[in-house]
Amino acid sequence: MKFNYKNWKLVLSLFIGLILLGCTHQKPMLNFESESLKIEQLTANTFVHISYLQTDDFGNVPCNGLIVIDNGEAIVYDTPVDDAAAKTLINWLKTEQQLKIKGIVVTHFHDDCLGGLNAFHLAEIPSYASANTIKICEEMKVPIPENGFENTGIIEVGNTFVENQFLGEGHTSDNIIGYFSKDKVLFGGCLIKEVGASEGYLGDANTKEWSNTVNNIIDLYPDVEVVVPGHGKPGGVELLTFTMNLFREK
Repeated sequence: MKFNYKNWKLVLSLFIGLILLGCTHQKPMLNFESESLKIEQLTANTFVHISYLQTDDFGNVPCNGLIVIDNGEAIVYDTPVDDAAAKTLINWLKTEQQLKIKGIVVTHFHDDCLGGLNAFHLAEIPSYASANTIKICEEMKVPIPENGFENTGIIEVGNTFVENQFLGEGHTSDNIIGYFSKDKVLFGGCLIKEVGASEGYLGDANTKEWSNTVNNIIDLYPDVEVVVPGHGKPGGVELLTFTMNLFREK
């Protein structure tokens, strides 16, 4: 076979180009853990952040939030439980990962969702919540999210977006969910339970509507693959089915 020098040079150039492309690709993001905060990769573009809330009834409770990343930008769902843990999260995203934080989304008015909101505001990071959540926060005199929406709120992150929806009452009267279609990840917050969980805190709950609300999620997002509950292990659509059955009227 005759050796073709021009073709060999072309193949070599393409090979070197692929190597250089791999070297300039976004650096891999590493998981993080301290005494007050844990960050674990969930999918290619999402991470779960976990902080710990001391309660009288349930002890030291791990609380989940979500981080969505695209093209150098990040959206955070629910703050860590206090300002100190929130500052740690902000530093990890901005300094260690060199990401711009486009916003923090508060899914309802409890401490495990907005306990660290002041830290985000001090860092000049915009905050978002439903109009109902903002109203409740004003009445309770707790940190108040800055930007509100009625039933649906879309926020851009990088070259894509996240959807925020109020689909009915359940854990609280204002609980919303977030959906990131690029990775088919749903952040259910405290509206969604991990498989095998108990009913949990019901002080602000609407147990009669809870199942209907989860059914609305299933109808609206049939393609969801990953579901993150407010507490406990993420999973698949089985978390939605479990939660719906847990609160179904018997």
